[in-house]
Amino acid sequence: MKMAEDAGLDLVEIAAQADPPVCKIVDYQKFLYERKKKEKETKAKASKQILKEIRFGPNTDEHDFNFKVKHAMKFLEEGAKVKAYVHFRGRAIAYKARGEIILLKFAQALEEFGKVEMLPKLEGNRMFLHLAPLPNKKPKPAKPADEKDAEKPLIENIGGEPETNNEA
Repeated sequence: MKMAEDAGLDLVEIAAQADPPVCKIVDYQKFLYERKKKEKETKAKASKQILKEIRFGPNTDEHDFNFKVKHAMKFLEEGAKVKAYVHFRGRAIAYKARGEIILLKFAQALEEFGKVEMLPKLEGNRMFLHLAPLPNKKPKPAKPADEKDAEKPLIENIGGEPETNNEA
């Protein structure tokens, strides 16, 4: 403590549990500032998990189902979790089996993009299914321009007009 007073600084206990306790001679306000800054930095580095919800009805049509599957694919590729649920309104609760089939079909359509965290479970008037993105899923590489041009079908000249070669 005498050394800290001579330096005009504070004696700060760093590790009280250690034997003997570890102390440091520093400016206390600066020490608090740096500790707060480190905490903020580690908090920023921690990844935040996003949960996207997709809602179905027990009578969801095939087109609507496919549309929602495409959205879920995009969410999973971005790294977000997906919570899909079938909402039963009124007497539609009688179609629990139909809701479970929709959710299982949904999970099967997305098996290459995500894994099922929780199988369909009925809570109140909603049946839930949770999907998590697959770890280390690499984005699809873009095709080079030459390959894109090679895939275009060749168009035949049927109109009777002679073809002209405009390339120089």
